[in-house]
Parts: sequence; C-alpha cells; structure tokens
Amino acid sequence: MLITRLVLAADRFRQWAIAQFVLLLLSVLKLLPPDAAIDFMDRVARWIGPKTRRHRLTLTNLRNAFPEKSEAEIETIALESWGNMGRLAAEYVFLDRLFDFDPARAEPGRVEVSGIPLFMELRDNPRPFIVFTAHSGNFEMLPVAGSAFGLEVTVLFRPPNNPYLAEKVFEFRKARMGNLVPSHAGSSFALARQLERGGGVGVLVDQKFRKGLKTKFFGRDVQTNPLLAKLVRQFNCEVYPARCIRLPDGRFRLELEPAVEIPRRADGSVDVTATAQMLNDKVESWVREYPGQWLWYHDRWHIKRSL
Repeated sequence: MLITRLVLAADRFRQWAIAQFVLLLLSVLKLLPPDAAIDFMDRVARWIGPKTRRHRLTLTNLRNAFPEKSEAEIETIALESWGNMGRLAAEYVFLDRLFDFDPARAEPGRVEVSGIPLFMELRDNPRPFIVFTAHSGNFEMLPVAGSAFGLEVTVLFRPPNNPYLAEKVFEFRKARMGNLVPSHAGSSFALARQLERGGGVGVLVDQKFRKGLKTKFFGRDVQTNPLLAKLVRQFNCEVYPARCIRLPDGRFRLELEPAVEIPRRADGSVDVTATAQMLNDKVESWVREYPGQWLWYHDRWHIKRSL
C-alpha cells in the first residue's frame, strides 16, 4: 500500500509539474505580440514534432491516407501539421484578441465568416440543432463565433488528461464559449437536455471511439461515435457542418454550411451507421482540401500498437 501511495503521489507531482510548465509558457507567450508568439510556436513545433515518437505515426497516417503523394510531399504536410499544432497552442492565449469579426467593418479583419445568414437565422428562430466540426485549423474559434452571434450552443469537449490543466482549460473555455459539457459517461444526457429545451449542440466528430460504429475514413476502417446520429434520431434536429480554415498572414475563415441531409431507412427512421459515415466523408473532404491543418498525430485508425 505504501508503494502504491508513493507511485500515485509521484504521478500527481509529475502532472502538476507539467501543468505548471505549460501555464508558465502560455503566460510568457501572452507578454509577446500575438503574431510574434504564434509564429514562434509554429517554428518550435516544426522543430520538436519530428523528434517525437508521434511523428512516426503522423507519417504512417499520411502515407496511408495519400498513397499517391511522394515522400517529400508527405514530409511537408507533416511539418505543416506540427506547425498548426504550435499555432493552435499559442492562439489559445490570444482568442479574445484574434476574433475580431465585425460585419459593419468595410475592410476584412483577421477573421472572416461565411454563412452569416445561417448564424442569424438559427439565432432568430430558435430550435434544436447540431453543429459538427473536426480538429482542423483553429477549431476553438467556432464556439467563440457562435457566442459572438448570440447563439446558445452547448459544446461537447474532451478535457486534457492532466487534471490540473483540465481545470484551467475549462475555466478559460467557459468564459469565452458559453455552455460546456466535458466528455464523459453522462455527457450524452446533458446534450439531450439542451436539445429538448430547443437549444443547439456543438460536437467534434473525428475522434477515435473504441466502441463506435464500423465505418471508413480515407478508405480505411475506423470506429465512429454514434452520438450525433442517435441525437438526430431522438430529436429530429437539423445538422450543420462548420469548420475553421487557416488563411495566409495569420488570418482565418470560419464557415457554417447549410444543413446536411440525414440518411434514412425505408421506414423514414435515421440510418445511424450511414449518418456516421456521412460525417466521416464530410471531414475527409475538408482534410483533403487542407491536409496540413489536421491533427495527423492522432491515432484515428488505431494503428499505434503496430508501429
């Protein structure tokens, strides 16, 4: 028992130390001008990323997804993906200052928004709806945009594994993104209550889900979370794709697309598996368009054990 307590205490201290280092780094970054801090983290991530074990997984995922691309092209996308991660970490500190969208301004700012009429229509005609996105670009900006447009959206998010970082991240997100639901066993009930009240829900749909539905992503087997499809089946709500695209010179475009048509069976009921596949197909189309803006180090295909 003593050894167990010592091991647990050592692990808690390790996580606390990591959290303090990360928070200190973010605090230092906040002292810099946003563009300088973001560019710095981009360069750091491109230098550190290839030296990590995750880089091997990144390259394998890219080769499997794009067998037609050369090794030079694969390496270029991998570095862009690491740079995207570095930028995302730094941008987290400056979200309040980066989101400068103003529809009344003549000149475009750092952020442009596509689909404004949809934002306004959802706000002015409240009803249950789901917005889905992927880990592409700065996906954290989408709930910030929803809050800026006055949309009541409850966002499902996965907290960091580090409990000390998770607490700080939750506080930061809640102040800027509205209602938040940490991903855990009871999260589906919280989302269902929001839809039942006639509100909106936001979810990421490109995460690995070990007990998910058997589907395809880039032509390879994956398991996809059936949550969105089951919520649609229960509440018959509209589903909107949304994404963030990085543009040159540190700019962004946020896109809210028209509602998708949900696959249904002959009796009119929601086809849960086909809906999950439809989500994968939409995300794949986004990733193919901007492959360097997706998180390729993520073990979406559950192949890390074979490396």
